[in-house]
Amino acid sequence: MEQSLARYIWSHTRRQQLWILVIVAFSMIPYFMSFDLPKLIVNGPIQGEGFETPGATQSFMALSPDLPFIGKVSLFSGFQLDREGMLIALSMVFLLLVIINGLFKFYINTYKGRLGERMLRRIRFELVDRVLRFPPQYFKRVKSAEVASLVKDEVEPLGGFIGDAFVQPALLGGQALTAMLFIVMQNFWLGMMAAIIVGIQIVLIPQMRKRLLRLGRERQITARALSGRVGEIVDGIGAVHVHDTSNYERADIAARLGRIFKIRYDLYQWKFLVKFLNNLLAQITPFLFYLIGGYLALQGRLDVGQLVAVITAYKDLPGPLKELIDWDQTRQDVQVKYAQVVEQFSTENLVAPEIQAIRLEPVGALTGPLAAVNLSVADDGGATLVERVSFQINLGEIVAIVSTTAGGAEAVAEAIARLNRPKSGKVTAGETDLLELPEAVTGRRMAYASSDVFLFQGSLRDNLLYGLKHAPLRPATYEGPEADHRRWSIDEARKAGNPDFDLDSDWIDYDAAGAAGPQDLFAAIRNVLDAVLLSQDILDLGLRSPVNPMRHEALIGRIVELRSALRTRLEAEGLSALVVPFEPDVYNREATVGENLLFGVAVGPALAHRALAADPYFSSVLSQAGLDRALYEMGLEIAEQAIELFADLPPGHPFFQQLAFMTPEEIPAYETLLQKLKNRSYETVSAADRAMIVALSFAYIEPRHRFGLLSDDLMKRVIGARNRFYQGLPPELNDQIERYNPMACITAASIMDNVLFGRISHSHPEGPERIRSIVNEILEELGLYADVLDVGLDFNVGAGGRRLTGGQRQKVDIARALLKRADFIVLNRPLAALDQRAQGRILHNVLEAAKRDGCSPAIIWVLANPAMAAMFDRVIVFKDGQLVEDGTHETLLARNGIFKELLS
Repeated sequence: MEQSLARYIWSHTRRQQLWILVIVAFSMIPYFMSFDLPKLIVNGPIQGEGFETPGATQSFMALSPDLPFIGKVSLFSGFQLDREGMLIALSMVFLLLVIINGLFKFYINTYKGRLGERMLRRIRFELVDRVLRFPPQYFKRVKSAEVASLVKDEVEPLGGFIGDAFVQPALLGGQALTAMLFIVMQNFWLGMMAAIIVGIQIVLIPQMRKRLLRLGRERQITARALSGRVGEIVDGIGAVHVHDTSNYERADIAARLGRIFKIRYDLYQWKFLVKFLNNLLAQITPFLFYLIGGYLALQGRLDVGQLVAVITAYKDLPGPLKELIDWDQTRQDVQVKYAQVVEQFSTENLVAPEIQAIRLEPVGALTGPLAAVNLSVADDGGATLVERVSFQINLGEIVAIVSTTAGGAEAVAEAIARLNRPKSGKVTAGETDLLELPEAVTGRRMAYASSDVFLFQGSLRDNLLYGLKHAPLRPATYEGPEADHRRWSIDEARKAGNPDFDLDSDWIDYDAAGAAGPQDLFAAIRNVLDAVLLSQDILDLGLRSPVNPMRHEALIGRIVELRSALRTRLEAEGLSALVVPFEPDVYNREATVGENLLFGVAVGPALAHRALAADPYFSSVLSQAGLDRALYEMGLEIAEQAIELFADLPPGHPFFQQLAFMTPEEIPAYETLLQKLKNRSYETVSAADRAMIVALSFAYIEPRHRFGLLSDDLMKRVIGARNRFYQGLPPELNDQIERYNPMACITAASIMDNVLFGRISHSHPEGPERIRSIVNEILEELGLYADVLDVGLDFNVGAGGRRLTGGQRQKVDIARALLKRADFIVLNRPLAALDQRAQGRILHNVLEAAKRDGCSPAIIWVLANPAMAAMFDRVIVFKDGQLVEDGTHETLLARNGIFKELLS
């Protein structure tokens, strides 16, 4: 990266900087004129100079330039105006100059702002581009939060400075010099006084601000370290809870915040001392002008108009001067920030840009063997993991790699996947070093999966298809305003040095997945999901998810059919009592009190969860039905029993899974609230406290919790309140609820809730499992299995895929690798989170699925369990970083070597 920020800015914005400097130069003309005009107004029409005789007039806007060798030339004699007319005319010219100066500033500020934002966009893209080109080992030494902080926050000041880099000193310096020149022209000695004070400011203030820069750098470094530490706590939150180190982390954060506070406090002290001295020096000059200039005016050696003009001119001098000093400090500050960014983003073995160049055309298959040639691999600390090993794997071979604990098999797999650069030797595909092949080849013709899985936040579908998104293969079509916006986006991207790839284009390589187009892609996805035993998991996610009306219109149309089929099946098997349906005039004992009151699903936040208890209209309905006090008393009883049962349990105790009324974190708040409400009458309790207590009753189910709080009379009153609620429902709440309707799909509810249209009886312990089994069979019978699976693919996996289990994430990673139909598939202990039985089934399925449709890839599988090597054509054994055995399963068993030792 360019080491000097000034050179970096000039190299990318030379033409724009020159243009805006020309505009700045032109803006000095009206700026100078605005200084001279007050003198003309005061001396002329106000004091009467030139209007001494009655009826006297003067020329306004006369153009008579004095040309060299020619003399005075009269181009326009002007308008003859009397004293009042001249005052009005000159005042209007003053207003015009104010407007012109304002327009110049508006144009200059807008132009440099756009220039700065464009360059900020360029810098951020270049930094992320370098992140994408860093060798994978680099990320083992840095924290992701620190890199993100650099890209997002620490280059932000650069964008504000870039537009000012050349324009601001030219503009402010020009304004200051113009004002100073005007003052000198009016009176030499006043000008010299102003120049001396200005000189002191220019020399003294920047020197004092050097300490501010040092403190600013310290603040920046400590803040970045804090960001990285917070990111580390978030990533390792499980370890914090498991080891009871939350207070140690609090102490660490408090110490870091203390250091930042001290730095910032010192910074503020010095900053305001500098500001005080700067303001003091700025105010000394007007004092001298009033004192000395006033004395000269009294002596007749300076007229009043000149003194007013000098004071007016100087009034505009401190502003540009102060901003110029601020600019110099900002320049030094951002240069330091830029230097730190350059240092942080400079590393060895950066991937060459041509290796990652985009490629739209198809990539040919890798036909040669994959070979390790005298391969040595080390970790990021320099310790050798693999020492001078050589082997060759041909296309179509099914190879297992097993090793002792520190044998080096995983390091070999990482070297093949280019995730660890060889210390010496190389890995070749045919005759070519893998490191020299473009990622357009290795990323499409090779696949890799491991136990260390990262999924991007988004849907399951997006993560499964991630390995197929190499280039924008089919451009999106735009019309009207969208087409204009797309053209604007392309133009701005090019000006900022960004690629103009369209994210809305279709990036999916359907051919790679063996699909003719989008309509065939689902079948390919389902095949790999079945192979890794993930289909049932995704189906369950689909059943627990609501239906998107835009994507699954056909499924919505068949929800009632599904509902009817379930009822018929339950009756046929004598299980009708397993599901208690929702009925308009009946209290559903298996549903919560809140569900019975609302008899529908909240669409928005207005009536969702505890907001329902605080809603004024709903509260009035409860009051009219005589339920307000009853539910409050029920909530108090629930709070007391819940706290008695759960308050003394340690955090993370499995019993908390049974706590439906409040979260473990809310228990202390409810303990405090109960103490506050003790011996208080219902009427004296505040509305907010009352809502908190009433909300507990909404989660109560008598057959589940068995507190004996729900009588028949209370259930009847709940039904009455429900009817009253819908009879007077305000228009603004109409769209906030989807009411239960046996003949319609409730789009805000999950598919399973729609199919059940009721609640599973708590008297059947295995009811949920039995219902799930029956629903799965019905989906297959009605041909809706694929539709619900498609809904499950829209499930958001969360940050890093954390909404999935570790085993599910590993299955997704293998499915993603299989979907590419690569020539070489490397699987590096990819199923560590699963039991041996599941690993064996998936391994068998994957070996079969990889050879579907006539494909014959080479599969390289680093096994966690050597016993599974019997499924492979060939077994390679590593021990202590050395390749010690290589052969078929049978031949290695016949020897009394390391492999047989590992099996035993």
